[in-house]
Amino acid sequence: MGKNISKDVLGAINKKTGKNISENSVKKLASGVTDSTMQNEAELRKLIKQVAEMAKVPVAESTINDIVKAVKATGMNMNSMESLVKMMIKK
Repeated sequence: MGKNISKDVLGAINKKTGKNISENSVKKLASGVTDSTMQNEAELRKLIKQVAEMAKVPVAESTINDIVKAVKATGMNMNSMESLVKMMIKK
């Protein structure tokens, strides 16, 4: 995701959740994510759950399955992590 988190994505997360998630919280979580995280299903599931917990938004197992499937199908990597966040917002 790089060093700069899109203000639009962070704003959308905060608007959707009704929470105020700080950019630093997102950066801290993102700093531990590597390309291998996006390729390892167990790690990807863990990341999705961490994001949901940070946003205090419940994510159904079926939604987690959909996200994992989409990541695998698209070969998503760290450069497209913002897309992952946007996908989660839509659910």
